[in-house]
Amino acid sequence: MFAAMQSDAGQQLLVKYNLPLADMQSFIFIENGIVYKQSTGALKVCRHLRGLWPLCYNFIIVPKLIRDGLYNWVARNRYTWFGKRPVCMIPTVELKSRFLK
Repeated sequence: MFAAMQSDAGQQLLVKYNLPLADMQSFIFIENGIVYKQSTGALKVCRHLRGLWPLCYNFIIVPKLIRDGLYNWVARNRYTWFGKRPVCMIPTVELKSRFLK
């Protein structure tokens, strides 16, 4: 399931897990009541994806300081490398059903 941090559901989750309500520049993954941020969260998500993505979880052995540094570098440069769309994607009905409200 997904929730935008600024949505009601997202704000409720931030409160529940004592996370900053105004920090919208972060990625958070919650699994079994445990909060994972930045590279750890992204790697935990990879374990749930199809294809070769679960192999990325092996990078969990890299020290967090290095992983998060790389994560932040990619985050800062992603629009330069991959571009930025002028409009937001409209989710399909199937994808929309996975968003918390």
